[in-house]
Amino acid sequence: MEREDREFHGVPLRFTFTPHPVVSMPPAVLRAYIEGNDPATGRPVIGEILEALTRPYTEEESRNHAVVRPAPGYRRLLQPDTEENLGRLFIERGWTDGLPVVLPTEERVARVLAGTGQPPDKLAGKALLVDTQENLRVSVETVAVAAVMAGAGPEHLPVLLAVASAGQPAIQPSTLPFASALLVNGPIRGEIGMNSGMGALGPYSRANAVIGRAWTLMSILWGYARPRRTFWTSQGNNYSYNNLCMAENEERSVWEPFHVTKGHGAEESVVSLFRGWNLINSMGAAARRTWGEEIRIQMQALPALYSAATLVLDPLTARHLKENEGFASKADASRWISENVTLPAGRFWGNDIIDMLVTPLALAGVKPYAEWHRLPDDAPIAPYHRPDKVNLLVVGGEMSPLWKISDFDHVATISIDRWRPGAAARPAGREDGSAKERGAYEGPAE
Repeated sequence: MEREDREFHGVPLRFTFTPHPVVSMPPAVLRAYIEGNDPATGRPVIGEILEALTRPYTEEESRNHAVVRPAPGYRRLLQPDTEENLGRLFIERGWTDGLPVVLPTEERVARVLAGTGQPPDKLAGKALLVDTQENLRVSVETVAVAAVMAGAGPEHLPVLLAVASAGQPAIQPSTLPFASALLVNGPIRGEIGMNSGMGALGPYSRANAVIGRAWTLMSILWGYARPRRTFWTSQGNNYSYNNLCMAENEERSVWEPFHVTKGHGAEESVVSLFRGWNLINSMGAAARRTWGEEIRIQMQALPALYSAATLVLDPLTARHLKENEGFASKADASRWISENVTLPAGRFWGNDIIDMLVTPLALAGVKPYAEWHRLPDDAPIAPYHRPDKVNLLVVGGEMSPLWKISDFDHVATISIDRWRPGAAARPAGREDGSAKERGAYEGPAE
């Protein structure tokens, strides 16, 4: 394990282990960990720490173990067999999300590839594996493999290629139950039958289901969900099955579409990616408060990590906020939230996640965290200090004036149009090392 960690960091490192859990434990328990023994070695933890900091490095420790090698890619190695046997093999080798998949035969992948004008060997994106520091080079063809497995068709491929180009996995390497979200804007929503209205985050829409699931399968196939290597989450998150895949209801929204707020043209087809781990369903606006105030109160329950938040509003809610509460644009609402959601400083810093991820910034002098860290516990702060990181999405079927509030951060917004069949193909060499044998595609090589 220490060797793997040195490979990850590429520099000499020594490790000492404490009992778990660490998160949410009171100071007395944490102090007992430090004063106790390392559960892996049985030696006193504090002694190991002092030795690690003072003993000279050995020649072996000083050697740079950073792994630099080509990405494993996908190889056509499987021999023909029955659908049942091959399906069982995919599950046994960890190439699926645990659900049955459509086997990615050569013929099926070729059919899906008709959904783009780009050659199969074109580089679609890059991704970094945290455990080996391996840079994966993802081809158009390997994205099509995941699309087939998820049940997607050629019409869905341009969206998935845009997602792949972001280099952002749906599954995060963390002990925390991260989740991801995917929003599609522009004409392609209607062309491929995405649901932006009633039940947009639920079942029944094939496009929403297969696009969201394919993002997870891409992440699994490319090595982001190898148990105890790149997948460490304690409980997991069932949102990961299709990653809150939705389209914005531009037609019924009173505000500009999300992709327009990010600098894209209204007629462009665009996909946006988000990630976080808290999602709160509204219970309706209280009778003696405005809806803006109700949203403010609910947002106080989020950790406000790095000032990020994403609100998913039914069109009825957006219309009320504009027509009755004066928010002429999404930017107006984001600014109001930034200025009016406040917390006592002690409550902000009392959150484990904030303490773990933001306190180091405060101690390093990063503003405004450094100033907040010096305040008394009862001093108010505005944790959403960056209105540009408060995102509003309009999704829903106008059946109830409700919303969802999350700490999801906006990660990327990418154009889909360059991956459409009519887009000009650029010359590219084969970048994934795939061979030409027939049969189903094998997952990443070990």
